[in-house]
Parts: sequence; C-alpha cells; structure tokens
Amino acid sequence: MLELLRIHDLALIEDAELEFSAGINVLTGETGAGKSFILRALDFLTGERMSRDMVRPGKEKAVVEALFALPEGDTLIRRELSAETGRSRIYINDRLGSQETIRELRPGLIVHTSQHGQQKLLSPAFQMRVVDDFLPEKDLLEERAQALHELDRVMEERRALEHRAEGLASRRELLEFQRGEIDKVDPQPGEEEELEALKQRLKDQETATQSLAHALDLLHGDVPLADLLSALARQMDEIARMYPDFAEDRDAIDTFRHRIDDLDARLRRNPSDEVEEGDLDSVEARLFEFSRMRRKLNRSMQEILQLKEEIDENLSFLDACELDRKRLAKQEAQAADRLGQVLGKLNAARQEAARRFCRRVEQELHGLGFSEHARVEMEFTPHEPYPGLQELRGRLMWIPNPGQPPQPLDRIASGGELSRFLLALVSIRTGLSEALPSLLFDEVDAGVGGLTLNSLGEKLAALAKRQQVLLITHWPQLAALARRHFLIAKEVQDGETFTRCRRLDKDGVHEELSRMAGGGERGRALAGKLI
Repeated sequence: MLELLRIHDLALIEDAELEFSAGINVLTGETGAGKSFILRALDFLTGERMSRDMVRPGKEKAVVEALFALPEGDTLIRRELSAETGRSRIYINDRLGSQETIRELRPGLIVHTSQHGQQKLLSPAFQMRVVDDFLPEKDLLEERAQALHELDRVMEERRALEHRAEGLASRRELLEFQRGEIDKVDPQPGEEEELEALKQRLKDQETATQSLAHALDLLHGDVPLADLLSALARQMDEIARMYPDFAEDRDAIDTFRHRIDDLDARLRRNPSDEVEEGDLDSVEARLFEFSRMRRKLNRSMQEILQLKEEIDENLSFLDACELDRKRLAKQEAQAADRLGQVLGKLNAARQEAARRFCRRVEQELHGLGFSEHARVEMEFTPHEPYPGLQELRGRLMWIPNPGQPPQPLDRIASGGELSRFLLALVSIRTGLSEALPSLLFDEVDAGVGGLTLNSLGEKLAALAKRQQVLLITHWPQLAALARRHFLIAKEVQDGETFTRCRRLDKDGVHEELSRMAGGGERGRALAGKLI
C-alpha cells in the first residue's frame, strides 16, 4: 500500500505531500489542475522516463519520494531528476538502486490503468498475455520458450555452418595452393629466429678462426717473435748488469717473453669445445627459402604459421562438413519435434484458458452495467514459429448484443466500454496474484454515466476492500466513495503558477462534491445525499 507521496519542484508542483489510506483515495479538481500529473510522478518514481524540462524552472532538481507498506516491511523509494543533465538517480531505502531493480519491484507496488492502459488492452499481444495468466500449467510457457530457444540455437548453428562452408568452398583452391607452398618449406615455430642466430654464430666463428691463424702467422714469421724476445732478454741481462736502472725493464721483457710463449701454446690448441656445428651455406639456403615463401604469400613468418593452422582447420572443416550437416539436421528435427509436442499441449491449454477467461470477463462486465447478453470470445489464428508447426494466438472478440457477429474489441468498443473492460481485467488479474499492489485509476469513468456509474462505483468499492485504490474522477458519485479526498488546484502567486494538493476535511469534501455536481442548491443537495 502507498502510504505517503512527496513531490518537490516537479513541473508546477513546488512542494506537495499526500498521505493516503487503505481503501479508496480520490483526487479531484478542475480540468488542467494537474491531477493526472500526480499519478505521472508515481510512474516516474517506479521506472518511467521523464524529461528534464519537467524540473520546475530555476530549480536544480525535482524529487519524488514514496513510502510503501509491504508484507515484508516498509520500503522507501526516492528518485531525483537533474535539471542540468536530465539524468535521474533512484534510491531504495536510502541505497542507490537501478531502473531495472525498480521495474522489477513495480508490479508489487502499483498497477496504473489509464487511457494508455486502454490502448494496451487493444493489443492482441497483451490480450494473449492476460489469457496466459489463466493457464492451469504455467510451466507450459517456460517449456515453449526453452524448446523454441533450443530450436533457434540449432537453426542458427546450422545457418552459420552453411554460411562458413559456402565461403570456404569458393576459396578451397586458394587454400590448397597456400598450404602446398607452406608444406614445401615446412617452417617450424621459432625456426627462422634460431637459424638467424646460428648464422651469426657461424660467421663469428669463421672470423675468429681467421684471426687465430693470422695471429700465429705474426708470432711465427720469418723471424719468430719468441726468438727476438729471447735475444732481447739476453741483451737486457748484460745491460742490467752494467746499468742496474734497467733491471726492472729486463724483468718486464722476461715476463712478456713467458706470456708470448703461453699465448703461442694457447693459439696452437684447437678450441673444439667452442666450435659451432653447422654449415653456413645450408643455413643461408634455408633462410632464402623462408624469404622466398614470405614474398610469395606476402606475409610475415608468424602470419604464415597462423595461416597454416587456419588452412588446416578450414580444410578439415570442409572435409567433415557433411557429417556436421547431418548431425545438425537431426538435432533440428528433434528440437522441432519437442517444440511441436509442447505447442500441442499449449494450444489445447490456451483454448481452455480462453474459455474460462472469457466467462470471468463476462461476469465482471455484467456487474459493470453491461447487458447480460453481452459475450466475449477469443478468436485464435495459427502462427507458424517453424514450418509445419502451429501456435495458436488469439485476440478478444466482442459481442455486445445477441445476433451480432463477433467483432474485434478495437473496432466497436467505445471509450466508456474500454474503461470498464480495463477495470474488469484489473479486477481479475489482481485476484489471481498474491501481491496486492495499489490500483491507480485515471478517469476510468470516462464515457460512463447513469446506472452504469453506480455499477462502476460498486466494483471500485469491492476492489478497495482487498487493496488500495487511487482514483481520479470527475463524478461526485465516485468521489463520495473515498475514505480520503484530495483536491488538486492551480494557483497564481506573485506571477508564478503553482499546483497545490491538499486533503479535504468533511466540509471541504461537501464543498468539492457540490462543485462536481454542478454547484448551486442542486449541487449542494446532491452532495448532501452522497455524503
């Protein structure tokens, strides 16, 4: 139940607070005063969009708050609309929420019937959903959805298979040519990098071998360097003996001579443990094959290796394609068979549900002033979700008078008749649900008068015993049923226009009912009778 509604800086409403009660709550006022906008604020609060120009001029944001008393406890919902950005924020029990969350909550909070609801009533899809509420086995709809989803999945996989096979078949010759070129060379992952590194090592080794040979040539020329150093060392011995200052030089030459002997021995040794195995010509020939393959295929080596995997996969796919076709065809037939079985049950259940639904609607309409001869039928037409399968979908047919052929509801029902149809559906659907949301009726009495108005009032009163009703009306007979009565009025103050909302006391109710009844003595007299 909606206990409290507060609206700040929304359109012409600067600040309004309405505290509702159980039963019937009525909102009345002159045309254009802003009654419907109160309910529109509730729609905004529970997920509907609203443009930023609805923020009162000069204000930063509009705010709508509501307190709902639910079986699981009180729920406070607040939504703000920014004048600058047009974006809104939703808070549920002071925690930031989302539109998806509030839309999930909405069916348990409010049911809004209006002229928009009448238009929805004329939609065959909506009519079918209402009938489905009467299905004895609700699982049939889920089974149908699952079976259809599985069939769609298999058909999509089969279409994707055919599309891919078509494209690859036209490229098969190119794919086989490319694979042949790659197989000639048979490159391995990382092979080119390894060969480039080996090529460099072999070149370095060749250069080092040449340098070793040249160094030995220098050491062992026409006059070996070791012999020269030995002779020099002997001479330095004599010089150092005569001139002690040269002793250090003699020792240095002697040390160098021993180093040269050691170097000669090391150069003569063959460093076999450091020799790189490989033939430089063979390596360069292999690298040339890679280069020629890259030019021919116009791809890098990494791309060629990836291409090889893709080609192998695609050609394998083409080779196995026929088996996949048969597998998917079998799966599609099985999925279609399952869907056909579910639709057979669903169609029979829908026909039975439609019969019970139509009888219930007729009972409700008879209580709303329609002739006892008025009939409602559901006309089913087959829809083909898959070749050879039929799903029955229906629309409401209206037979207001005996002897007339059934006609679609949208062709013959007047605004007043649609209002009562909508009220009948709301009464039936809320009766099927454990949740008891607040019912919002925006001029459900349009086009209704006389005795029918009394029947409408009785139906609203019966609904109000079960759940809260918020009603916008221009009829004093309906307004008099309210437990709480709110007056919506437009005022101009200091050059600004405001929509004011206030709860009426007993005298205020009498005055407003008098106005609604036409005013004057006659209006006051009628108001007195109604109260």
